[in-house]
Amino acid sequence: MKSSDPIARVAVISTGSVAIRPEHVGPTRKSQTNWLLTSRTWTEPLPINVYVIEHERGLLLFDTGQDRASVTDPHYFPGGPLGAIYARLARFDIAEGDTLTRQLAAAGFDIADVRVAILSHLHQDHIGGLPELGHAEILVSEEELADTARRGAELRGLLRKHINLPGLRWKPIDFSPRSDVAPFVSGYDVFEDGSLVLLSTPGHTPGSMSLLVRRPGHAPLLLVGDLTYDVERMLRGDVPGSGDKAEMHRSSDLVAALRERMPDLVILAAHDPGAAAHLRTSLESATPAGS
Repeated sequence: MKSSDPIARVAVISTGSVAIRPEHVGPTRKSQTNWLLTSRTWTEPLPINVYVIEHERGLLLFDTGQDRASVTDPHYFPGGPLGAIYARLARFDIAEGDTLTRQLAAAGFDIADVRVAILSHLHQDHIGGLPELGHAEILVSEEELADTARRGAELRGLLRKHINLPGLRWKPIDFSPRSDVAPFVSGYDVFEDGSLVLLSTPGHTPGSMSLLVRRPGHAPLLLVGDLTYDVERMLRGDVPGSGDKAEMHRSSDLVAALRERMPDLVILAAHDPGAAAHLRTSLESATPAGS
């Protein structure tokens, strides 16, 4: 990795909020079908975070949030029984100013400058900005993209009509062996300078991935998508109630082992209410390179 810092800024924005079932956050011994059909309560509103990284090679997003059309277009979600399941899964609150374009502008960025958008996975609260990103390169794991072509994709939360948009520049990525991200044995170096390395963290979905951000003078960051909704719970060994629990435990164990190797590692999830404060604290404690 270069000794100088190729990253000028890391920020987080939120494209609205979502309330989900407490069992979704976990831990729970119930199956997803069981809690989805029987749960009667909702969490407090959780942020729908998008992480923004200003790199010398261009502006990069990790996840793209929720599309406001999901609360304004009555045909956004499937109809019938499947639509009823989606309605039981989440409640969204997305204001007019919560689009990806407007949230980026409020933070001082121009969506036209986005060069790369990384999708931790392809659920609808992570792909919502795709209609605004026809000019960017879209990175997703090969396994995640392949899953959209399998039977029953909508039952797994993959809304193909909002994923397979015309004109998008997809780049399916595979992971290569690496020795610098142990205990992970492979990764994908986004800009080939060691500052941004994608790691395979399946469980929430088969192709979920996380992004390791490394900068001189800064605590390393790990953006984990929906591997957890609460970092403290994950570090206690608890996993969410949605996904393959065995896989989530394996991925969470790898993250915990990475944190042992990097004690100052800051773990940032897509819907953790504490994520923005954790990021702010890590940036305030940074020592600029060369100081």
